Amino acid sequence: MSQLALGQLQASRSSDPTAEQVSALVDAAILADHEKKPRRAYIGASSLGDECSRKIQYRYLDAPVDEDKKFPARTLRIFALGHVLEDEMVKVLRMAGFDLRTQDSKGKQFGFSIAEDQIAGHIDGVICGGPNVIGYPCLWENKTASDKKFNEFVRHGVAKANPVYAAQIAIYQAYMDLTENPALFTVVNKNTSEIYYELVPFDAELAQRISDRAANILTASKANDILPRIAQTQDYFACRMCEFQKTCWDSQ
Repeated sequence: MSQLALGQLQASRSSDPTAEQVSALVDAAILADHEKKPRRAYIGASSLGDECSRKIQYRYLDAPVDEDKKFPARTLRIFALGHVLEDEMVKVLRMAGFDLRTQDSKGKQFGFSIAEDQIAGHIDGVICGGPNVIGYPCLWENKTASDKKFNEFVRHGVAKANPVYAAQIAIYQAYMDLTENPALFTVVNKNTSEIYYELVPFDAELAQRISDRAANILTASKANDILPRIAQTQDYFACRMCEFQKTCWDSQ
């Protein structure tokens, strides 16, 4: 697969005005489609490991995203590519003999919901059997990453390289009752097509901490209590990158 197909999807520049028009039409269609998608009406388990509880709360409350932080069409294409590569991982794992299941009997993605559906999550899959190299059943979670991020997973493992993913795995294992066997965590390198594999044992302490955090965010939101900021000034790195920087710092 070429590097372009792997996700370096910046449109090529051309002096041909027709090509520029095609590019603009495609980007506009992608952005319009994204705007039509309904927001999540729950606290998503995939974000609960973020270091800032206020950011998670803003997402739950559907706070306005800063205009300069809205995703451009190129970023949305990268997200879409992640789904394509996930489908490819499903295919190759099954080819290798793993009984990987990604949908229930009704064709829906496996997941959980608690607190009257106000806290929920959807998993990539469950491996129910296969070669005698891992324990079954086990959670399967897949991500894609640039070469730089991929190498961080290789060097440090998921817990250090991306605590948000580690929290996501732990909470999924807990609420999907998949705690007995380590999860299989895979990462596809979008630059080289390398695959990183890691077995992640259940971290009960992390799962409890994340679960308590979700409950606290929900309780505060219902009481109209905005949680504290993570930093004292908005030039803190996480604040500068946050999609709610203006919303957050313009408020009390």
